[in-house]
Amino acid sequence: MQESETELMLRGYGLTTAELFYRMPDYQSVLNTFVWQEYDLAPDHPKLFQFIEYWQDEIEGPLHSVRFTHRKMISPGKWQNVVGEFTYH
Repeated sequence: MQESETELMLRGYGLTTAELFYRMPDYQSVLNTFVWQEYDLAPDHPKLFQFIEYWQDEIEGPLHSVRFTHRKMISPGKWQNVVGEFTYH
């Protein structure tokens, strides 16, 4: 059973976005980019490193570099249960 995004965020996961720069085997002078995004745990980023290892083992385009950012969307201290709604005209 897969957890929802909210459940992952409440357990400390944040959104990790990585931009991978790689070269095609036939065109070594051209850099291409691939964007990867997944909920992951900082600072170890196990899912990101698992994906990079998969890329190096299975994809023919060698990696040039990887740039990534990690953002915690919510944390237990920021969670607020809103019960009402205020409308302003």
